[in-house]
Amino acid sequence: MAATLRASTVASLLTGAGGYHNLKALIKAIRACKTLADERSLIQKESAAIRTSFKEEDSFLRHNNIAKLLYIHMLGYPAHFGQIECLKLVASPRFADKRLGYLGIMLLLDENQEVLTLVTNSLKNDMNHSNMYIVGLALCTFANISSEEMSRDLCNEIEKLLGSSNTYIRKKAALCALRIVRRVPDLLDHFVENSKILLSDRNHGVLLTGVTLVTEMCESDASVLPEFRKAVPLLIRHLKSLVTTGYSPEHDVSGITDPFLQTKILRLIRILGKGDAQSSEAVNDILAQIATNTDSAKNVGNSILYETVLTVLEIEADASLRVMAINILGKFLTNRDNNIRYVALNTLNKVVGMDTNAVLRHQNTILDCLRDGDISIRRRALELSYALVRESNVRVLTRELLAFLEVADNEFKLGMTTQISLAAERFAPNRRWHIDTVLRVLKLAGNYVREEILSSFIRLVCHTPELQSYTVSRLFVALQSDVSQESLTLAAVWLIGEFSDILLSEGITDEEQHKNVTASDIIDLFDSVLQSPYSNPLIRQFILTSITKLSTRISPNDPQQQRIHGMLSQYTTSQELEIQQRAVEFSSLFGQGEITEGVLERMPPPEIKVTVLGVVSETKPVGPTRQDKDSLISLMDDDLSSTAPATNGGLTGNPQDLLQDIFGSSNDVATSTETASLAPATKPKATVNDILGLFNQTPSAPSPAPSTPSAGMGGLGDMSSLFGPQPAPAAAPVPISTPVQPAAPAKPAAPKLPAYPAYDKNTLKVTLTPQPSAARPGMVTILASFTTTGAEGVSGLNFQAAVPKTQQLQMLAISNPDILPGSPATQQMRVIAPTGAQIRLRLRFNFTTGGRSVQDQVDFAGFPADLTAAK
Repeated sequence: MAATLRASTVASLLTGAGGYHNLKALIKAIRACKTLADERSLIQKESAAIRTSFKEEDSFLRHNNIAKLLYIHMLGYPAHFGQIECLKLVASPRFADKRLGYLGIMLLLDENQEVLTLVTNSLKNDMNHSNMYIVGLALCTFANISSEEMSRDLCNEIEKLLGSSNTYIRKKAALCALRIVRRVPDLLDHFVENSKILLSDRNHGVLLTGVTLVTEMCESDASVLPEFRKAVPLLIRHLKSLVTTGYSPEHDVSGITDPFLQTKILRLIRILGKGDAQSSEAVNDILAQIATNTDSAKNVGNSILYETVLTVLEIEADASLRVMAINILGKFLTNRDNNIRYVALNTLNKVVGMDTNAVLRHQNTILDCLRDGDISIRRRALELSYALVRESNVRVLTRELLAFLEVADNEFKLGMTTQISLAAERFAPNRRWHIDTVLRVLKLAGNYVREEILSSFIRLVCHTPELQSYTVSRLFVALQSDVSQESLTLAAVWLIGEFSDILLSEGITDEEQHKNVTASDIIDLFDSVLQSPYSNPLIRQFILTSITKLSTRISPNDPQQQRIHGMLSQYTTSQELEIQQRAVEFSSLFGQGEITEGVLERMPPPEIKVTVLGVVSETKPVGPTRQDKDSLISLMDDDLSSTAPATNGGLTGNPQDLLQDIFGSSNDVATSTETASLAPATKPKATVNDILGLFNQTPSAPSPAPSTPSAGMGGLGDMSSLFGPQPAPAAAPVPISTPVQPAAPAKPAAPKLPAYPAYDKNTLKVTLTPQPSAARPGMVTILASFTTTGAEGVSGLNFQAAVPKTQQLQMLAISNPDILPGSPATQQMRVIAPTGAQIRLRLRFNFTTGGRSVQDQVDFAGFPADLTAAK
């Protein structure tokens, strides 16, 4: 009767009523589908037929249906409804059914599914089966899907099987023990004794799994290290046997005996020998033997050599053995395989601090890697080159790095200019060479120089009077030939303005010829920079200040005075507020005799500092995005400073503070406290009344406070911020409208301004912090802060904002377009709106995160309605 029923069922399957008879027929039908829709329809019909067939409880059909269901699962279609049927197959006494059932369990179940608890009993029964292959199936399934609960339940069974006399079972039991150690480290003690026995096994498969198990145990729990260090002599014997044995066809791979086992043993020795002199001394000889005898012609040998190198560098090895290991890495650098060269450079970067002299022997090979076609190899070679710079080789390495800088990709230039300049600052044989090196950097990659490097260079020139003529003349010639490099332009304009008297008196000093320079030549050069397409607000601010200084370095009757005055007057109507303010102030100051000379005399040399930089990936080129302390102060409007009682750059201080504010900072006209920190105090050439008289003001007359510049590093004060932050006055500022009185007690710190969330999507979070102006209702300075909420960060951020036509918006550049976790960026805006109007912003973001490009736009109106109201 049963046979008749089975025959009728098979007949119906063959006719297509209930699906396809076997897996082969199903595969053929699926491959014959012409469209994805046809395939999907076929799979749905077959899945329905399989569900129906499961109800018949026929073991023959169940085996066939599970085979078809697993194929359907491999194609990505749902197959979870077959989980229980897999358990039924496992319970079958037939080996074929068990094999397919366990395969289905491994594919359809994972350790988080509740159905898994039903498998535990079947696994336990099969682990005690007399057939070793059925035991192997149970062990294989356990090693793939066991959960913490199952590991605890079957731990004793695995421990018992580790002592089996069958190598096939011992090998699989060791892998199951490895799974238990990873899932439940508390059970590690159950396997310590049996693991020692595995290490003495002669079978390579058992030994390989035993070494893997011991390695995992040592990494999970350091308390077992002393126990396994006793096995170091045994591991050495195994290695010796593998190295010295002849050809073994069973274990030979490209002429090397069992390289997999060799690398595993070397890795375990590395863990056991770390921090243990006795174990390290015991393995010195065998490591030297492996390093000497292993053939490096093929990757198999290179893998063993690489593990040997890592072991030597990790344990307490002899110095000669370390040198040998570094020499092996140097040999890797000459390999044609890019992967091997990359691995060698990466490892040398980690060990260069361990034995620099040994790495220096391969200096030429490392420098050759700078010309490699693979960008990742060039990057690693660059990092290693920076670490190799010493007093003895600074000239050679710097020359090579400068040659590479000339042809390097733009993504390398920022890091290269930083590292070359730092190396020159630290190891320069003399100041002339130091200046020449930085000048070369400015010429080759002036658009990729950090602000700290530029300020360090200017400090160096100011403290080297014997080379000021040479430096200024070189900068003058360099700027004549190229105005496209921003940092070169900034340095040249600043130093020419500061030391123009030296340039005018000594001219261009060249080894071949001498050429005189006139004030007309300097003004022509500045005018060409202003007219160039590379000019930006920051450069224009520098030039306005420099030509104003130039006016005090030439005769008052010089015809060029009128030309300077004309250039200043030209910018008094500039649409850029900060430049217009500078031009108006300098024009008012122009031609005032001793007053002008006193204000614009040469600045005292700033204090020499060691250049301290952050992570290169967080850097930014010099430009309007400068964010050091004094520049931040100069970016704020005068109304911001009114909330901070001791801030340079505000107009709420005493009359001398007003003079400081006119020029943005305190370096040219410093208070007594600040002057003492820079240079001996000099006698002022004009009184405060004379200065205030330039603006038709007196110390006692109230006057509206003109706003300070909001562009980065504008005017004299912004140039002085290159030298680092200056100490703030000790006393609290006194309003201009009141007579100067003794210093009052310091006011309490201003309350922290509230930040309003504006955007929080795609791993980017943006907050806006507004600061309304007390002096000018309707003017609000907004600081946008950008942070990333993802581990990958945000790169290439382009932030744009717009306001309604009734409002005006000014924006500075973002401090850093690449935002890493823990390294926020900022961007400042200023909005001028009608008094009492609601500030509304439309914000647009373009950036890359996680390898995908994001473009988004939001409207923001979250500021309080009274933000622009009159106070």
